[in-house]
Parts: sequence; structure tokens; C-alpha cells
Amino acid sequence: MNQQIFVLLCIVLCSTYAWIPSGIHMRRSRSPVLQMAKKLSFREDSRKKLVEGINVVANAVKITLGPKGRNVVLERSYGAPEIVNDGVTIARDVILEDPEMNVGAKLCIEVASKSDNKAGDGTTTSTLMTQEITNQGIRVVAAGANPVALRNGILMASSMLAAKVREMAKPVTSNQDLLSIATIAANNAGMGAIIAKAYEKIGETGSTVVEESQTLVDEIEFTEGLSIDRGYLSPYFVKDTERQVCEMQSPRILVTDKKIAAVADLIPILEQLVKTKEPLFIVAEDVTGEALSALVVNKLRGVLDVVAIKAPSFGDRRKAYLQDIAIATGATYVADEVGISMESVTADMLGRADRIVVGKDTTTIVTDKENTDNIAKRIAQIRAEAEATDNKFDKEKATERVAALGGGIARIKVGAATETELKDKKLRYEDALNSVKSALEMGVVPGGGACMLHMSCNEELKNSILNAVGADEDERLGVEIMFRSLAAPLKQIAKNAGLEGEVVADKCRDKPFGFGYNAATGTYEDLLETGVLDPAKVTINALENAASIAALVLTTEVLITELPKREPTNVPMDPNYMPMG
Repeated sequence: MNQQIFVLLCIVLCSTYAWIPSGIHMRRSRSPVLQMAKKLSFREDSRKKLVEGINVVANAVKITLGPKGRNVVLERSYGAPEIVNDGVTIARDVILEDPEMNVGAKLCIEVASKSDNKAGDGTTTSTLMTQEITNQGIRVVAAGANPVALRNGILMASSMLAAKVREMAKPVTSNQDLLSIATIAANNAGMGAIIAKAYEKIGETGSTVVEESQTLVDEIEFTEGLSIDRGYLSPYFVKDTERQVCEMQSPRILVTDKKIAAVADLIPILEQLVKTKEPLFIVAEDVTGEALSALVVNKLRGVLDVVAIKAPSFGDRRKAYLQDIAIATGATYVADEVGISMESVTADMLGRADRIVVGKDTTTIVTDKENTDNIAKRIAQIRAEAEATDNKFDKEKATERVAALGGGIARIKVGAATETELKDKKLRYEDALNSVKSALEMGVVPGGGACMLHMSCNEELKNSILNAVGADEDERLGVEIMFRSLAAPLKQIAKNAGLEGEVVADKCRDKPFGFGYNAATGTYEDLLETGVLDPAKVTINALENAASIAALVLTTEVLITELPKREPTNVPMDPNYMPMG
């Protein structure tokens, strides 16, 4: 009986399903997939559009090159417009209506961004070189040259030219060199002087930070010694009530990753220091309960001068910071992982410092000169760790740690009358700082495009590259394109100064290394002597990045872009129209 009922139910369900319209079945079984239509351009058409996009970006950027370069105004959807002189900032703001030209613009932006990430400056030169190599190469490709062979020749030439720049570079020998580099990069003598003063004070291991100020003038502040973003655990530790700080001279330092809650952990070390009458500075994960109470009571009664702070940062980075403090002060790092407990701490394990100033939120440790060798080894270790990681945040923290251990921090506080001027000045300072870092790393070459022009006239160098390339005519053409493009930066600097670029370039050709045109003074002179310098790293990155992108554009045969969406036109309905049904 049950089987008969089940069979009847199945028949009813099947017959009901059969009456459902087929269109409904189709709508249920399909999931809508939206796909954008693509536009394909081939051969000359594809390359032409890419080059047009590159030219638009390069033409907007190259007018800023040199001491007499102009500014570019960038509209903002909110706030005041920006007036900038920075190549990569301008390039990133360019979005073209034509999707094919926009791909070319993005390639140009990629060149500027790469130079900015690697050297922090030279973005305008990189963009200009990309335009020059691409335009010269595209004409040769149109005449029938093999694009792949051209690319090989261009890349080979750029690699050997970069090696030549490294060979010609001169190391930075004085603060005057840094002043010259910073002044040229910022295009402002006052900014250059501030940066040179910062580096003179903090040295190569220090760190320079650019911050906004509420004043109208630029200022510079120095933080010497090891700076920690932690303050005292109790306001009762304050000695100077007017400044709300606790200042110690020649204190002993306890560094541990433990949480100190029991006073019994501290009694052995406190008893020893009471006898010697030396101040005590404690850096621990935390100091709470009766341990903190005991320290405060001893402080208020004048038994022992003591102050405690929490360890900076969190997790593994906290351990690294504590080890930095221990090495800088000569203290023994007290932790279970190194097999040292609080009960076993003796006075010999405590570090020393010349002076310590503890505020509500910050602590500064001015170390003595006894641990210089250990600090140098620690700095080398931190730099090696920074080079091994790709994480930008870890690299920034490593730079901060090196600065704190090495020479301190210089804070440049930028002032301006308007928000627009403030942003422009910050960008200039950042460019100048990056130029100085690059110069310290790889040395300097003559500025004003003179280094590249000198290489373009070096027949011996050209012949050595042609011999390395071989007998392939198209590859040799690639080398010729690279050499013809080298004069472009000097020509553009002259053009921005109101002169004919080709005439200025002719006057500087076949002259000794370092001779060039100083656009700031309008004279032809030895640029190495007068301090018109460029970091070698900036020149090398401009050559390599420009050649890389230009070579890819020349070998492009197909360009695929998305077709712009067509917005449906809304036809106004007739108020008298009544839909059927």
C-alpha cells in the first residue's frame, strides 16, 4: 500500500514539473556571467598608441627638469590644488581618456615609480629618457628593423653604460658635497643647507625625518642618543616637576623582558645599589603591584633614585629593541631564553649610560663611548636583516633602530604660509634627502646631464659596446639609439632655461669629463669644481629603467584594452503611455 502511494506521488510531481515553462528551467540553471568586450590593436597601431601615451606623460613631466624648470598644478577633488615640481607625483596623476594611450601612460608611470623606489630621485630624467629611446626606436622599427634585436642592443648598451657610471663615480668626501647635492635636488639653497646641517650632526648612521610644522619657517631639531617611545610608569618618578621629566646622570640600567610584580625579584639588586648610591633605570615588560609600590616609596624617601619604563614595541620586535638597548648600554639582557633569571642578576650585569631623560611618553638614553665596537656590529647586523626582508614596514623599523643606535634623529619641521606650499616643500625635502642617501651609497657624477653627454661622445666606450654586441646590424642600431638618447637631459635643462638645447649640447661635446652647462648661473664650467653634482645611483637607475620599458614597447605587436562602458540612454516616458497587461 505504501509503495503504491509513493509511486503516485512521484507521478504527480513529474507531471507538475513538466507543466512549468521551459524558460523558467533555463533561468534557474544558468548563472549570469558579465564579460567586458576587448579591443585589439595590431602592429603599428598598437605601438603608435603606446608612444602617444608615453609622450603625453613625458611632456607634462619634463618641463620641471633643471634649476629653471616650471611647476605643474594638480587638481584635487577635495581641498586646494597642489603645485608640484616632482616628476613621479605628476606622472601618477595622469589618467587619459583613450584606454590605449592610457596603457602607454601607465608604462611611463612605472618607470618613474621604479626610479623613485630605488633611488628616491631622478624620476623626471627616467621619464624623459624613456620618451627619447622609445621615439627614436619606433622610427627604426617602422623602417623595418627587428624589434627583438633592437631590444637586445638597447639593454646591452644600458647595462654597460651603467657600469661606466659606477666606474666614473667619485665618493662623497665632504659636507660641502652633500650641500651641493641637496641644493640641486631641492632646487633651493636654504633647504640644501638644512639637510647638510642634519647630516653633519647625525652622520651616515642617523635618520632624518620630514614633518609638518605650524610655523612659517623651516626648523630642525635633533634627538641625540637612543630614543624610546615609552615614558615613566608612575608620575611619582618625576624629579623636575616644572618640565615633568626624570633626568639621571650616570645611571645603572636593568634590561629584561620579564614582568616584575614581586619586590623579592628586585631586592638583591636594590640592596647593592643603595650601598653605591647609583641611580637605577629599569626597562621591563611591565612593573606592577608591590614591586612598583616599593620603587615609588624608595624614590619618595630618597633611599634610591629609580625610574621604570615599559619595553617598547610588541612581540619579536620588542625583544629586538630590548637587545638594542642592552648592547648600547653594555647591559646583560635578562631573559629565560638566554638562561638568566631575575634572582641571578648582579651589579656587573647592569649597563651604564652618560645621561637618561624620561618623560611622560618618551625616553632618551645618551650612551657613553665604551660600547662603540658592539654598537657598530649591531648596526651591521640590523642592516643585513633589512636587506634580507621585502617588507617595507620592517625596513622602516630597521632604519629607525640603526638611527637610534648610530647617531640620533634629525627632525626637519617644514613651515609654509599655505597648505599648497607646504606639500610642495615636503616633496622637495624628500627628494633631496633621497639624493643625499644615494650619493653616500654610490658616489657622485657631474650633474646637469653632463655625465650622460660625456658618455655619448666617448667613441672608445661606444666601440667596446658595439664589439660586445656583435655583427647583428639591428642590435648595433639599438646601441646607436641608446647613445643618441644620452644628450636628452642636458638639452631639456637648456630648453627649460630658455636656450636652444642642441646649441648648448654642441658647446659641451668633446670636452673634459665634468665640463657642462650650469643652468642656474648660465655659464659653461667644470661642474665637479662648482658643485653641480648628481648621485651616480640616480643616473644608473634612469638608464636601466628607461631602457627596460622602452625595449618592451618596441617589441609590442598586439595591444588589448577594455572597451569603455556604454551608458544606457534613458528615454523619457510618455505620461499617457500605459503598459499592456
